[in-house]
Amino acid sequence: MRQQAHSRILLTFICFLFGAMLGFSYQHAKNDPSRREWSDSEWKREYEFRSALIALQKENRSLKQQLVEKQDELAAWEKKLADRQTNEAGLAKEAEQLRMYVGKARVKGKGVAVTLSDSSYIPTEASATDYIVHEQHVWKVVHELLISGAEAVAINGQRISHRSYIVCNGPVIEVDGTQHAAPFVISAIGDPDVLSSALVLPGGVVDELVQDHIDVKVEKQEAITLDPVFAPRP
Repeated sequence: MRQQAHSRILLTFICFLFGAMLGFSYQHAKNDPSRREWSDSEWKREYEFRSALIALQKENRSLKQQLVEKQDELAAWEKKLADRQTNEAGLAKEAEQLRMYVGKARVKGKGVAVTLSDSSYIPTEASATDYIVHEQHVWKVVHELLISGAEAVAINGQRISHRSYIVCNGPVIEVDGTQHAAPFVISAIGDPDVLSSALVLPGGVVDELVQDHIDVKVEKQEAITLDPVFAPRP
């Protein structure tokens, strides 16, 4: 009897403990939100939120793609603008060079000055014309300077162009209708070393002029200023 009573007490304790554990588990599950079942309205709201989030993500990706395309388009326009500015700068430089070559722009720079003078020795008056400077002598110098890279040329300060003419008129020469007497100073802007070397080559222009009894002097100059063609001189 005592053993049966002891077994009943043990069984009663076990049942009580098991019941307490079940009660505790139920209460914990009831109070835990993660285990709570959602209502239909809550599931609907969750679905709406997720749909809205997906839509925003898609719109964000679309906007990013549009931004990339606009950035590429902007870069292309910037390149076109840079190329256009480069072309315009090139055209402006070319126009300035053309104005310089035709004598329509003032030019400054290094160069040479070639002075042609009548011979200091004239044996007889009958042969005097053989010892003075003629237009062909001036043309020889001008032509040699131009083919040697001169950017601009002037005779006694008068700028010449591609349409200029030089003719003899008695003891003087005319440059585009303006008379000049000897000595004739032919100024040219360009590389002084190149221009002077071209003139004094053996058998070149200077030697030919000396054979024609012309006094020639070639000087390198650091600063020459040539006014445009037909510009009024002070």
